[in-house]
Amino acid sequence: MAAFSTKPMLLCVTFTAILSLCLVLSLAEFQRFVQPTKADGSLSFLVVGDWGRRGGYNQSQVAHQMGIIGDKLDIDFVISTGDNFYDDGLTGVDDPAFDESFSNVYTAPSLQRQWYTVLGNHDYRGDVLAQLSPILGKFDSRWLCLRSFIVDAEIVEFFFVDTTPFSDKYFTNPKDDVYDWRGVLPREKYLSNLLKELDLALKESTAKWKIVVGHHTIRSAGNHGNTVELVAQLLPILQANNVDFYINGHDHCLEHISSPDSALQFLTSGGGSKAWKDDIDWWNPTEMKFYYDGQGFMSVQITQAGVDSAFYDISGRVLHKWGTTKQLYSII
Repeated sequence: MAAFSTKPMLLCVTFTAILSLCLVLSLAEFQRFVQPTKADGSLSFLVVGDWGRRGGYNQSQVAHQMGIIGDKLDIDFVISTGDNFYDDGLTGVDDPAFDESFSNVYTAPSLQRQWYTVLGNHDYRGDVLAQLSPILGKFDSRWLCLRSFIVDAEIVEFFFVDTTPFSDKYFTNPKDDVYDWRGVLPREKYLSNLLKELDLALKESTAKWKIVVGHHTIRSAGNHGNTVELVAQLLPILQANNVDFYINGHDHCLEHISSPDSALQFLTSGGGSKAWKDDIDWWNPTEMKFYYDGQGFMSVQITQAGVDSAFYDISGRVLHKWGTTKQLYSII
């Protein structure tokens, strides 16, 4: 019997596995997670963004107040709106910045809950795959970071969206910054699949409330202002599917802007550490409900009937409160 080598076959299998992995990464598929509600069906959580500075720029003070408010509201989880590690993301899964900016800062008992996290543009300047790695979850079980995913909490569904690849300037004019686009290229296919997946998931959702979370702004009076690519490509999908809130970071401020033609509310929580004083382009006062150019965070409480949100500064002072309600049952 003639002998034969298995090396070509192994190489073929290995190449196929790698190719399949690359294809899966580029499809921008939304993985789904289940978040339990409280016994009465309600839910409460905190939102913080643009925080990862090893405790500096008042990050530790914000974290301290988050712990106090988190305990008071008996929060179920925390949402991070991105830019988790400054200035250039993580260098690898063993980067001490993970402990120094996350585990060693958010130490309050009430913050020992699941953290649902998206990537910001500064995170893309580091080793993106490290920040997405499940190894970090073994170091700190709170950590869950994916490009785009869904959290199903019965009365509300959260749709986390990877917004950095939408911005043209990171590709056409990156200046001296280097971005890790592994898993994103070819960009056009990635974005097309992401938008299709999101649109389909929103259409299929039967949740009472729909919340979309991303890093970049859609509407903002802050330094970055509106993200034109998201206004053109993402906003129409949110409006068509009756999304209630778009929550983001990116601008280092706290902000609430309403829509003139729908119930969609734009909530910015990007005050986790360094803020930009007096950096604001004032909005139409009928839409601009609140703006604060300092550090802080946001809380949200949800029931079947209503949502209540509040913004806090580094002393725990409530800066702005807002709420809305829906009918418990549809009228036929």
